[in-house]
Amino acid sequence: MFFRYLFLTFATMKASEQTLQQTERAIRKVAEKFPSTEEATQLTDIHVRVLQETGEILIFDDDDNEINRCVVEQWIDNKDDSFYQDVAAVLRRVLTKMKDTIEKMSILKPFSFVLENDDKETIEELYLVDDDIVILDDELMADLDKDLDNFLDKLLKD
Repeated sequence: MFFRYLFLTFATMKASEQTLQQTERAIRKVAEKFPSTEEATQLTDIHVRVLQETGEILIFDDDDNEINRCVVEQWIDNKDDSFYQDVAAVLRRVLTKMKDTIEKMSILKPFSFVLENDDKETIEELYLVDDDIVILDDELMADLDKDLDNFLDKLLKD
């Protein structure tokens, strides 16, 4: 599983430094709206919509109130079939980097960052925080049952 994490980390290397900075700035502005000194807000999801045509990142709360927006130049008119997979990898990388900031946000746990397309359809959960549990990537957990079964089989054979 460690190697899969490394692969996911290196797979996002094609994002430009400017893209990473713009994305990080957008997430930081969201975190600033929920400072740890404030009373915790009850949200279940922070919805991140990325518009393929304009390259905009639009971030909303559960009630569809806009929290922040920015434009990522590298994503404008990106017609790649893997657009949302690439965007998810970049966002996940930024959220992982900003883990301490994200976890201190004054939002009642559990909460998550969810990637959506322009039609407001959920593409995938990017980051989930639940007290002591943080799930960064479904891909990392995909084969966990199989790995545990193999471990148990091997253990029982010994």
